[in-house]
Amino acid sequence: MEMFDLSIIWAVIIGFGVIMYVLMDGFDLGIGILFPFAPDEDARDVMMNSVAPVWDGNETWLVLGGAGLLGAFPLVYSVFLPALYIGVFLLLAGLIFRGIAFEFRFKSRRNRRWWNRAFCWGSAVAAFAQGAVVGAYIQGFSVENFVYTGGALDWLTPFSVLTGLGLMAGYALLGATWLIMKSEGYIQEWAYKITPMLLAAVLIVFAIISLWTPFIDELVWERWFGQLRFIWIFPALALLCAFIVFRSVQHKREGVPFVATVGIYVFTYLGLIFSKWPVIVPPNYTLWDAASAPESQLFLLIGVLFVIPVVLTYTAWTYWVFRGKVRVGEGYH
Repeated sequence: MEMFDLSIIWAVIIGFGVIMYVLMDGFDLGIGILFPFAPDEDARDVMMNSVAPVWDGNETWLVLGGAGLLGAFPLVYSVFLPALYIGVFLLLAGLIFRGIAFEFRFKSRRNRRWWNRAFCWGSAVAAFAQGAVVGAYIQGFSVENFVYTGGALDWLTPFSVLTGLGLMAGYALLGATWLIMKSEGYIQEWAYKITPMLLAAVLIVFAIISLWTPFIDELVWERWFGQLRFIWIFPALALLCAFIVFRSVQHKREGVPFVATVGIYVFTYLGLIFSKWPVIVPPNYTLWDAASAPESQLFLLIGVLFVIPVVLTYTAWTYWVFRGKVRVGEGYH
């Protein structure tokens, strides 16, 4: 295996796991964020039923990425956890409340409104925490001799609040376009109506973050305005996908808005990766600084190479089995 750089292989695996989680858990978190604005309780039933068969499987990618990160790049854990302890706690608490709401909302009649709130607020808190963590990563951490030296709330800044709100809007856009694809009638019309507004919010935040980021990180400035001019293709492609979302909603397409929204995420994610590569613990520590011993990486890699095809197979099978529209009065509960 000397001819392969195990750190790069692991970076690709974890990067793939992260984007899979963002896309697949993003739309069901977005459904939760949109929950209070739904036209009525029947619409909320359809919204929840549209993600009920797949939401827990979507979170497999979070577990896979987190476990791989611990084994392959232990320095990331030793810095990120103390730096982002409160943010990670909020993320997990939100996911727990959202998960409980899935199980109890349909069983409860008298207290259903409280489970609606748990589903909404759990989704919103989890989405905000994820976005704030991304903002904190872009800003960088105070690290000396591989040890985090900052405070517990250093991650919470105006920039990270903006990225948190931006990801909430982005997940809501994913949820709306997912609902276009999975619903019909007045629920689908409502989803068509809110999608352009959510798209506008996402683009506004996208523009502010794009203008702000180069002034926060010198490496990003160098990449965007010096070293890697080709990097501009990623925001250009993201904007093209945004235009496709807008036009496809105008023409009442069903699947295209969701696919194009996925494209916005993918190209934005690639732009972030190329902006920071190969730094994994900003501002100074690279993949190779954070990596575990090659023997540990190889041992874990053998197992992961068996696990990922299994996860991809049962994920594809689940989406295939539960394809099609979700209608009022029908569901998987």
